[in-house]
Amino acid sequence: MKIDKNIIKELTDYLNEFKLTEIEYTDKDTKIKVSKWVVPSSSEAVSIGASTLTSTEAKSNVVSGTEVKSPIIGTAYLAAEPGAKKFAEVGKKIKKGETVMIVEAMKTMNHIPSTADGVIKKICVEDGQPVEFGQTIIIVE
Repeated sequence: MKIDKNIIKELTDYLNEFKLTEIEYTDKDTKIKVSKWVVPSSSEAVSIGASTLTSTEAKSNVVSGTEVKSPIIGTAYLAAEPGAKKFAEVGKKIKKGETVMIVEAMKTMNHIPSTADGVIKKICVEDGQPVEFGQTIIIVE
């Protein structure tokens, strides 16, 4: 089987042009899927051509504990409405099952519960930031 590199190049261009993380093309018995892994920065959701961290900088950003991950794709909100008290703040004690964030998907507000008891060590997303399925949203220790 010969793969048409032009199709892959075109799909990659579409990923960048439309700020996608994955695209799939199917033609008869050929199926091509192109995806990229993007690490969101704190200032913007997609960072292309960002400077790389040295190994010591990467180690200093690591926080140990239980990761609470987003179960869906959507927009993360730290409070029920603008100006309201935040569900989660660094240093706050929380119990398993307590709401730590809301992820809005298709106009539905989904309350995301903590998966562990403990103290919030880090909030990994900002209010209004898009989140992916499985993305760490908070770290509890």
